[in-house]
Amino acid sequence: MRTRTGAIRLVILDRDGVINEDSPNYVRSADEWIPLPGSLDAIVELNRAGYTVCVASNQSGLARGYFDRRALRAMHRKMRRLLAAKGGTVARIEVCPHGPDEGCCCRKPEPGLINRLVRRYAVEPESVPVIGDSLRDLEAARRAGAQPILVRTGNGRRTEAALPEALRATPIYDNLAAAAHALIRA
Repeated sequence: MRTRTGAIRLVILDRDGVINEDSPNYVRSADEWIPLPGSLDAIVELNRAGYTVCVASNQSGLARGYFDRRALRAMHRKMRRLLAAKGGTVARIEVCPHGPDEGCCCRKPEPGLINRLVRRYAVEPESVPVIGDSLRDLEAARRAGAQPILVRTGNGRRTEAALPEALRATPIYDNLAAAAHALIRA
């Protein structure tokens, strides 16, 4: 959505561990895609506050053969359907399908997914909050020049305990709902 000045207010979310439950065995199907309590409502609130919400997600399960693009699309259809029922939407989902050893520029902690969204919406990266639960999410945001935000859901508590000096000033919230409320109040 655009502000009164015509600028888009973009927020980028990681998926697993931020919007939905994460799994050490990978979320492999729409049946396994389970939203975290309050996460969908938080996206709806961000939408209502004028934010364009996008998702940037590593999905190496594709490269590892744990699921295929059809299964991934079904997960995203489920997320969008559940959001639509509440009056919310995710404008775009950018996915890195590569494995960790493929050397791509889109797999977080590389900034490729974030850069792609920033270019698509023609916004300055420093105006874009990026909400994640892992160090790679925060690093990708920092490398893109965006604003990293950590949530304690998913891998967030472990990430918080091991934050490097360069990311110690990162805002930290209990979950996506708390991070969304802080953005909306700001």
